[in-house]
Amino acid sequence: MPARAFSIGEVPVGGEAPLLLIAGPCVLEDPDEMLLTARTLADLARVLEVGYVFKSSYLKDNRTRGESPRGPGLDEGLALLLRIREEVGCPVLTDVHSVEEVEAAAEAGIDVLQIPAFLSRQSRLLEAAGRSGRAVNVKKGQFLAPEDLRHVADKVAAAGGERILLTERGTSFGYHDLVVDFRGFATAHRIGWPWVYDLTHSLQRPSAEGTVSGGTPALAPMMARAAVAAGIDGLFLEAHPEPSRALSDASTQLPLDSLSSWLPLVVELHRRVQEARLR
Repeated sequence: MPARAFSIGEVPVGGEAPLLLIAGPCVLEDPDEMLLTARTLADLARVLEVGYVFKSSYLKDNRTRGESPRGPGLDEGLALLLRIREEVGCPVLTDVHSVEEVEAAAEAGIDVLQIPAFLSRQSRLLEAAGRSGRAVNVKKGQFLAPEDLRHVADKVAAAGGERILLTERGTSFGYHDLVVDFRGFATAHRIGWPWVYDLTHSLQRPSAEGTVSGGTPALAPMMARAAVAAGIDGLFLEAHPEPSRALSDASTQLPLDSLSSWLPLVVELHRRVQEARLR
């Protein structure tokens, strides 16, 4: 059965909609560069005929070291996200970490509120997001089984949430690695909400270097193909014009100019899998 369908702005999600692309830098940086990144991704999505949502965070609260850059903060970050929304013409997504942040981001007009993986069981946060009237993307905690997401989604829905995305970002495997169990995608489909695969975070090696997280971004094209073959509704990834100087997740963000070389095949595979599933 296809996931229930809804729209984020003018972007259709779930049901028989094309692949949803959620992409952007990990954390907001230079405004001009963020606008360039959003325009590049939106143009690529338009060529590929898929829906696009720009993602980036005004605050990254989960950092390995206390002195790691965390982003511009709530007020400056929300203002930049809304500028991108207006000038590029695409919906925007950002993390929220507390009930107060949910209220501020929703009131400002952010299209999608994202619940970070480590907060995916926080009932008051999920309920506040559900009450907000905004679409809600919940990252599956690295400690949760796919079937546990039913309870997570129910918390959001019971509070009034009618547009819910559920996102796989890998499961902790030992201390410094993540694995993606594609068997769990079948379980997630039965929950009924659109299922998104977080490509780049699932390729992290958390704190593997002792002070920063490592990663294996070279595996991204292969993992994206595997995910669409397993029937995802959306692909989430982090991309940066020059990942080596990114302020966050430099080891896993993908070069912005590399996406056009492999995303077209991923989109085509999604179309074929979707057609087969809907017969």
